[in-house]
Amino acid sequence: MPIATDIRYSKAEKVLRVAFDDGASVSLPAEYLRVESPSAEVQGHGPDQRKTIAGRRHVGIMEIEPVGNYAVRLMFDDLHDTGLFTWEYLAELGATFEWRWAAYLEALAAQGLSRDP
Repeated sequence: MPIATDIRYSKAEKVLRVAFDDGASVSLPAEYLRVESPSAEVQGHGPDQRKTIAGRRHVGIMEIEPVGNYAVRLMFDDLHDTGLFTWEYLAELGATFEWRWAAYLEALAAQGLSRDP
């Protein structure tokens, strides 16, 4: 399991950068983190309950709260703050960004939703 060694957020770019102990690093847009939040609000309580979150193009991160030695809780400026982003999940989000983002955009289009508020 990867361990985060450095976490930095750029307010100007709205990007969270995470470096891991194995030398890997990821740059994750706040919007992507918000719509892929591990919270029950987004993920539901099973694969068939997953929700498509629209209107978050301009979302930012207000606070990053460490949780033990294994995760962070992100407080988004839309006041969403549930769900723990473990080091493993952050690494996974980085590794799967391309297909997850494409699937998100397809889901928005299929449901007639927009990234804009």
